[in-house]
Amino acid sequence: MDFDGFYRDTSRRLLRYAYGLTGDPGEAQDLVQEAYARAWQRWRRVSAYEDPEAWLRLVVNRLSTDRWRRIGVRRARAAAEPPPQPVGPPSDDVVLLVRAMRELPDAQRRALALHYLLDRSIAEIATETGSSLGTVKSWLSRGRAALAATLGSPEGARRVH
Repeated sequence: MDFDGFYRDTSRRLLRYAYGLTGDPGEAQDLVQEAYARAWQRWRRVSAYEDPEAWLRLVVNRLSTDRWRRIGVRRARAAAEPPPQPVGPPSDDVVLLVRAMRELPDAQRRALALHYLLDRSIAEIATETGSSLGTVKSWLSRGRAALAATLGSPEGARRVH
């Protein structure tokens, strides 16, 4: 039997089996996909087995066991760590700035975020966006001006710049 025929004949059963092991349809699909990928890579050897589908079930079972083991390790590690410190609400200035940023056109907002939040140079922004240096400078200038107007003060424009 060729691999395609084998897949068509067995995939639904294997998916039901994986779902029974995990209880999660998405995880079951991931396990089955990985099992078939491994079978395809070793198809000459696997197709010679007396029961290739049993080999697939074994692979799914081992993958599922590994998944549960990883989840247990993550839970143990998380339980050993102190809880994260609570994060306070954003300041009024941050709320106003975010609201003002939402009013900007996408290009200006993206240029400002890249420049001021990620410390990207104008040249780096131009490369990333596929734009000219002049265009990026224009986006930054217009974005700063719009923020200053929205925030309502020339001092606000200097702080943002």
